[in-house]
Amino acid sequence: MSTLPVTPSFDAGTALLSMCRELLRDTYLPKVRLACAPLTDADVWWRPVEGSNSIGVLLVHMAGNARQYIVSGVGGAPMTRDRDAEFATDGGLTRDEVVAHFATAIRECDAVLAALPAAALGDRHVIQGRELTTLAAVVQVVEHVAGHVGQVIQLAKWRAPGTIRFYEASSHGVRRLWTPDDAS
Repeated sequence: MSTLPVTPSFDAGTALLSMCRELLRDTYLPKVRLACAPLTDADVWWRPVEGSNSIGVLLVHMAGNARQYIVSGVGGAPMTRDRDAEFATDGGLTRDEVVAHFATAIRECDAVLAALPAAALGDRHVIQGRELTTLAAVVQVVEHVAGHVGQVIQLAKWRAPGTIRFYEASSHGVRRLWTPDDAS
């Protein structure tokens, strides 16, 4: 069995922070933008059944959660969050405004994570009444956003069938994130 040599200078904490930033900023945010692009304002606030969440609710909720855990909990910014109001939201923002609201939260998280040294991953914080390490808070947000982005994509596909695509093969056979420019 052949093994590759271990890189002695590999810093797992720094690599993890970099990966989490890339997932939030370069994977999940573009997928939200692509999924929402063909939708109307009404589509963004549509709920498939009573008691379910709309895309708008999910975007507002993810922004609130990310800010609470990372921007406030880890970064120390003041936090005023009304989680129940996030789920009661039934409009008031256009598609572009609610996507921008989510994008701003992701940029705020990215700024906190960019300034965070890997040595701080073991620091402890009280978030939503629970004591968590910085590592746990960051992973919670990435996992939370990943799950809800999947819901956003599904709802968008129901509202705009056949218009949502994420990956295209390049001329070298490598898959890359599709952009609306690829349609032309």
